[in-house]
Amino acid sequence: MKTVEYYLDLPYRLEIVPDLDEGGYVVRYPELPGCISVGETMDEAIASAEDARREWIEAALEERVSIPEPMAMKEYSGQFKLRIPKSLHRSLAEHAKAEGISMNQYCLYLLSRNAEVKKE
Repeated sequence: MKTVEYYLDLPYRLEIVPDLDEGGYVVRYPELPGCISVGETMDEAIASAEDARREWIEAALEERVSIPEPMAMKEYSGQFKLRIPKSLHRSLAEHAKAEGISMNQYCLYLLSRNAEVKKE
């Protein structure tokens, strides 16, 4: 069985956001639903977040609630399946053929191009 210390050693992502209404900071671990805390200063907020994380993990273990591991630890295969309308499939295949590349390469190009636009 995994222990509190096991989960505390994992690299969970911590989000720190200024509280514009009340002052101070709101902190949360997005991968641990409901694990939220606050602090007047950044240091207080971080210390408070660590306490909240320990308490959240202890409660989850006690209640036998599944504790997700950090997204940073997950490995991705680089593959996914996607069902699309036949008309879109035909259109993508035709564009890929016109470019002289596989449909897979063409779709990768489109996804990459869209991802770059979002960064700007």
